[in-house]
Amino acid sequence: MNGKRIVLGITGGIAAYKAATVASRLTQAGADVRVIMTEAATRFVTPLTLQILSRNHVSVDTFDERNPAVVNHIDLADHADLFVIAPATANLIAKLALGLADDMLSTTLLATRAPIVIAPAMNVNMYRNPAVRRNLDELLKRGVFLIEPGVGQLACGYVGEGRMAEPEEIVAWVERFFSRERPLDGKKVLITAGPTLEAMDPVRYISNHSSGKMGFALAEAAREAGAEVTLVSGPVSLDTPPGVKRVDVRSAEEMLEAVLAALPDVDVIIKAAAVADYRPKTTWSQKLKKTADTMVLELVKTADIAAEVGKRKRTDQLLVGFAAETQDLERHARSKLERKGMDLIVANDVTRPGAGFGTDTNIVSVYDRDGLVLSLPQMDKKEVARRLIRLVGERLHAH
Repeated sequence: MNGKRIVLGITGGIAAYKAATVASRLTQAGADVRVIMTEAATRFVTPLTLQILSRNHVSVDTFDERNPAVVNHIDLADHADLFVIAPATANLIAKLALGLADDMLSTTLLATRAPIVIAPAMNVNMYRNPAVRRNLDELLKRGVFLIEPGVGQLACGYVGEGRMAEPEEIVAWVERFFSRERPLDGKKVLITAGPTLEAMDPVRYISNHSSGKMGFALAEAAREAGAEVTLVSGPVSLDTPPGVKRVDVRSAEEMLEAVLAALPDVDVIIKAAAVADYRPKTTWSQKLKKTADTMVLELVKTADIAAEVGKRKRTDQLLVGFAAETQDLERHARSKLERKGMDLIVANDVTRPGAGFGTDTNIVSVYDRDGLVLSLPQMDKKEVARRLIRLVGERLHAH
């Protein structure tokens, strides 16, 4: 981060004391840190403290023009390589969402073209308030980054989400921001995730053990890599990654419709969903009663989404598939790649510990038509996703 220009915005919450550590750590890492505090923030920590830690003048008053050669808030807005708001109160989030500019910090934010990341801090009920959630959603749509608050004991006495991320987490995020490559900058990526549910009757269905974690990790990594991401997901219990457009579906047929609707406008398609291979031939409108000791259920094939995409994709589009196998990993994966017109396939043996459904880790091998491209040992799915997105970026540009 040596020489990176960071503007640190501090708003009026008890977590403002943590911002002093953020300023200190960023400065020690070599960043040029300029601090803007709201009037309320100065009630919790003094500007002198931040001035000493950042080794730069701290701005509070919009009209405190110390250098007649520049307009202070425009100079700071132009100065920034990155804007970090920590803590970000509900009030600041609302101002940023609405484009209000009534103090030094909000005015500078409105003038900057630098990336912005916010680290919210507030009471759990405030954080869950529909107005706050709407404002956050609006900011995420605009490309503002979010460092999620932690869950724990809050200053107000409540226990829940709303505690600002620890300084170490914020600094680590900033380090990743400046060190990462953005191989998908300006690209559009379509990702499928999770299982599909194929109904038998109103209460029963055929499905599989997919948790959606790998697909959601890929969506987050693609967004971090600069892509505009659409995530088509089967039913899962996962939060949508910040800045990602999510389309919820249930059945294979619904997923096919959503994928084909988005297909013409994307550069990359990543098929990480575990789509059911078969569905009941008959779907009963009423619950089937348990009568006989045995039951015969006739199944028919579901739509083959990957094959349909493989047939329809343009030559400038990249198709990446997944293969969850239990034996003969390479043979089955490469056969699937060839049959379905994929450019890359990510294969894993779900019988191996740490690589099956529902885990937070994975072990994968990536193949193209010439053979093995990448082999990753057991690691967190988010890190697997970052490695895969980096490979996708390389292949897309070469493609």
